[in-house]
Amino acid sequence: MKLLVLNGPNINMLGIREPDIYGRETYAALLKRIEEHCAARGIDVECYQSNHEGDLVDKIQAAYGKCDGIVINPAAYTHTSVALLDAVKAVSIPTVEVHISDVDARDEFRRVSYIRAACVAMISGRGLQGYLDAIDLLAERFVK
Repeated sequence: MKLLVLNGPNINMLGIREPDIYGRETYAALLKRIEEHCAARGIDVECYQSNHEGDLVDKIQAAYGKCDGIVINPAAYTHTSVALLDAVKAVSIPTVEVHISDVDARDEFRRVSYIRAACVAMISGRGLQGYLDAIDLLAERFVK
């Protein structure tokens, strides 16, 4: 089983950016958690982060025929990107949307997600653990 974990803008600033909302763990710590979790489950994983919408679209398209599932934290693009929605729809790969903070308890605009319509599930407000929950959900329910 191969998974792609995508992160959008500013996720590379974890530990620095608003630590009261996103926590004090770094992006490197997140990657380590994901890689160790996947290794323990026998899952091949590729992690990618970009601050550029088109790069994320390219990665989703490149996953077609190569990946069994996608975990995506679109970050700010959650609320703006029809392009990410269309890319996930185009490839038809089971995708789980993840947010570190509880987006439904934050600003009104953060409650709007364009990509959600193409995802099999959304996990929000579980901190970095949400990524591992998304991986497990894909492995156990959507990817065989």
